Amino acid sequence: MMGGVLTITLLFCNLLLLLHPSLSHPLCTDSRAPFTLKIPLNFCPYNGSACCNSTKDLELRNQFQAMNISHQGCASLLKSILCARCDQFSAQLFRGDSISQPVPVLCNSTFPLNTSQSISASSGFCSELWDTCQNVSILNSPFAPSLQGQSGVTVGSNVTKLTELWQSKTDFCNAFGGASTDGSLCFDGGPVVLNNAGASTPPSGLCLEKIGNGSYLSMVGHPDGSNRAFFSDQPGKIWLATVPKEGAGKLELDETKPFLDLTDEVHFDAEFGMMGMAFHPNFVQNGRFFASFNCDKIKWPRCTGRCSCNSDANCDPSKLQPDNNASPCQFHSVIAEFTANGTSSQPSLATVAQPSEVRRIFTMGLPFTSHHAGQILFGPDGYLYFMMGDGGGSGDPYNFAQNKKSVLGKIMRLDINNIASAAEISNLGLWGNYSIPKDNPFTEDEELLPEIWAMGLRNPWRCSFDSERPSYFMCGDTGQDEYEEVDIITKDGNYGWRVYEGMNLYTPKQSPGGNTSANSINAIFPVMGYYHDINKNEGSASITGGYFYRSMADPCMYGRYVFGDLYAKAIWAGTENPENSGNFTMNEIPFSCAHDSPIQCNSVPGSSVPALGYIFSFGEDNNKDIFILTSSGVYRVVRPSRCNYSCSKENATATSNPSPAPSSPSSQASWLNDLSKNFLLLFSSLLFLVLFSI
Repeated sequence: MMGGVLTITLLFCNLLLLLHPSLSHPLCTDSRAPFTLKIPLNFCPYNGSACCNSTKDLELRNQFQAMNISHQGCASLLKSILCARCDQFSAQLFRGDSISQPVPVLCNSTFPLNTSQSISASSGFCSELWDTCQNVSILNSPFAPSLQGQSGVTVGSNVTKLTELWQSKTDFCNAFGGASTDGSLCFDGGPVVLNNAGASTPPSGLCLEKIGNGSYLSMVGHPDGSNRAFFSDQPGKIWLATVPKEGAGKLELDETKPFLDLTDEVHFDAEFGMMGMAFHPNFVQNGRFFASFNCDKIKWPRCTGRCSCNSDANCDPSKLQPDNNASPCQFHSVIAEFTANGTSSQPSLATVAQPSEVRRIFTMGLPFTSHHAGQILFGPDGYLYFMMGDGGGSGDPYNFAQNKKSVLGKIMRLDINNIASAAEISNLGLWGNYSIPKDNPFTEDEELLPEIWAMGLRNPWRCSFDSERPSYFMCGDTGQDEYEEVDIITKDGNYGWRVYEGMNLYTPKQSPGGNTSANSINAIFPVMGYYHDINKNEGSASITGGYFYRSMADPCMYGRYVFGDLYAKAIWAGTENPENSGNFTMNEIPFSCAHDSPIQCNSVPGSSVPALGYIFSFGEDNNKDIFILTSSGVYRVVRPSRCNYSCSKENATATSNPSPAPSSPSSQASWLNDLSKNFLLLFSSLLFLVLFSI
């Protein structure tokens, strides 16, 4: 019997490994961001930022009262455990799933302490709970569902004490206790408190080497994990290039031989063109990839789709004035699917794609001629994320970003692996050939269009998932008159525009589409940002979102979020402190070009600063090196010593940590790889259980 207990305990622990690895910043168990309570909760001792509203607080109180606990000390501990669902870090405490895991992971002094959590987490809360409650009657115990059958207790029995359900404190705390070593948290009896590591010294500088002269808008590492990468430009071409090792030469890219040429389909102008590309996580096997671009319905017959200014969005296109001599919805935003199949023996060897479009994923007419973003990328969940601006017009006059019936000013999340039928597309009013992930926010908010993942954005320009912590989905969002911002994107998050610009209330000059009051939304404010006076000469600014730096080339930059401004006057590094808190400080980082750069860098007149021109995008290759895509060429972040910047970690890292082998091509691939390992672990546990019981 004891063997069965130990076996199922092992199985329970393995199940925890399957749930959302490396959850980090404040996040609720439903994947939504915590919100600021307007008044404290009545039952649970949480105020400020929390994951429970008054309705959930009442449910928890009723659940507690139904337990009918007579022992005061035990009652206090059980109340704190129930209320852990309200903690702003509840996604970590419940390992991302409060349904299959009815209680948070309890801190256990026999497990390693997560150094990011306060020292109180080293206390044996699990042991304290057992000692206090082991012989106390607890009706409807939150521990009961996972315990039935483990020590001969039958389902439906009236056993109420822990000692009747568990053989010992050790068994109990092996199943419910611990602080894992992967950066997750444990519950110590109260709201999570993280250690503040103190002020971090910013890197002394960012050293760059120039490896290409071309001007590109997007870069994606080849999904085969090699040292190759795809580059695309705004006019509409994609190239396959070989990326040399640091200091070993120039980017190998033949501009006369594009991987795909869409210049006949793409409308190219200042804010139009090919805005993004994404390669299927399983591209090596299926050859599928996608291009996001703009088209002109006057010049291309296949540029047809519904206008985003429509009756559902409370907008009448006949009342819109021409914008830059273009009629409303003359220009469209398109996602098209292409394939590399049939051009070589296998997709990973393809150097050219089939020129014909396989499938139209998305087509939508744009009301104005600006603010349509257009980046696409696959998330760690395998879904396609599509960034869309508010459609243009000064101050989002039709309030599209706050309109739940408009996809403008939103981040969409689409399932391109399961294409909806024609009837489903018509019934749901979809914009093309895709289906809706079942956990998109619309399932809990019927007013929301099914594609929407997050809203309240003006023009999200360059987003990325952290390759080590996939819950960190970072986006740069361009401001209107004052403020550029960096946001952590979460499910159903509302990022405030045009109620707010940054943290400041915004008053539009005109609002034919109506206004949204600040009290009616739970706006999520930026984690970093800057005011437009950073560029005094231009009198404006435009953020370019970047990446968390995960390469070992510059160990002093490791773990910091690198981003910049279009006008190339500044590059910043955002440092999170405490770790996993979602609280960032940003520092402007000096940058210079290595004297031995494969291509010599030009300098700003009267200065030694490299003349980057415009910073269009940042890129990341399969080695996690960071690249800056500018109007003057392609630059890579390299060892700081090549620019005479000091970094005490550089030599130590080079000695103890040789350059990593090419990693998986994207965050989702590494995530899925970890998941497959966990499923293998689960399978082995199930097999062990079967064999043990024979």
